[in-house]
Amino acid sequence: MATVRLDAARTSEGDAARAAEELLSKLDASAPKLALLFASSERDQLALNRALRERLPRQCRLLGATTGGEIDNQGIHDGSVVLAALSGDFDVGLGLGRDLADDAVAAGARATLQACDELGVRAKDLNPKQAVGMVIDDGFRFKKEELLLGVLHDNPELTLVGGGANCKQADPNAQAALLHLDGEVVTDAVLLALFRTKAPWGALRSHWYVPTGELLRITKTDDTCTRALEIDGQPAAQRYAEILGVGIDELEFGKPNGFARRPTALKVGREHFIRAPWKPLDDGSILFANLLEEGTELELMQLGDPAGTTATFFEQELPRRVASPSAALLFHCTARDWYARGTGHIDALSRTFAKAPPAAGMNVFFEIYSGFQINTTLTVLAFGQNDE
Repeated sequence: MATVRLDAARTSEGDAARAAEELLSKLDASAPKLALLFASSERDQLALNRALRERLPRQCRLLGATTGGEIDNQGIHDGSVVLAALSGDFDVGLGLGRDLADDAVAAGARATLQACDELGVRAKDLNPKQAVGMVIDDGFRFKKEELLLGVLHDNPELTLVGGGANCKQADPNAQAALLHLDGEVVTDAVLLALFRTKAPWGALRSHWYVPTGELLRITKTDDTCTRALEIDGQPAAQRYAEILGVGIDELEFGKPNGFARRPTALKVGREHFIRAPWKPLDDGSILFANLLEEGTELELMQLGDPAGTTATFFEQELPRRVASPSAALLFHCTARDWYARGTGHIDALSRTFAKAPPAAGMNVFFEIYSGFQINTTLTVLAFGQNDE
């Protein structure tokens, strides 16, 4: 039988040493191969890293990130630390790519090279049926789409899932994210964990929108390819507001009747990857969180039941995709948290995580799924067990 198991613990203890002691005393896992740390950005990350590294078994690897909220089966938390221990039938290689802001493609490639070296295999020789990558980047560098080119350069069939390290600071000028890899705490970097296993696994994603069949076309972008200047040949913000039947001042993501209620999605086969607009700008353009290409058609989506769709995902879709699920790493979009809080859905949404298999994760700054940067989505790396 091949299986991957997850055991998680959470603490609100502020002192790093006492927090580490409490976390490890709560874990039942024996001989964990990998510990994953999801820590509130308000904590002393260096002290926490040092305290955990001193207490973890020497052979156990450690990786993690600062968060915009910590998640376990008890729900979404603020100001805490969640530690997950993974054990079972898997090998893992860890890679770190620095200088993300200067050359994200090269950073992604370096992370892949290091992780593959630890597994003793070249990237092009990884079996995509038995290998999957988990990516955590410094979300505030806005480099996901470039770094993914580097990670996937030598093996485009490799499946990736993850999200951006985050923080609770709302001021864009003060936002910063930190990544943990063994005894290092770094910024401006990307982490890659390559799992190789014969246990069942799945990279999954869940959002709470339904397609409408209504399309819009990005007809003009700026030089950065992040601002839509025109949609359907008209000024972008004016056209989107017209479609939604609201004022331009109601569009910004997080407002109840704007982009968060009716975002856009890129349709790939039967899948809809949410790539929502972010905010209208004073010049009449719309800032997107992802790169745009002129001529692209995006489908308008409609808000569904936030808690209901998430519960159904955990109760039905995840077990259907992963046999006997026993571990889930969760990368939950911070925008979902914002919107749920603003619309009174947060308690119901938080309770849905009790329906997941043993789980740990965080509120991230944008998500990674199957080689794409997406948003307003929960992405999940789940493992299970079989009889092999």
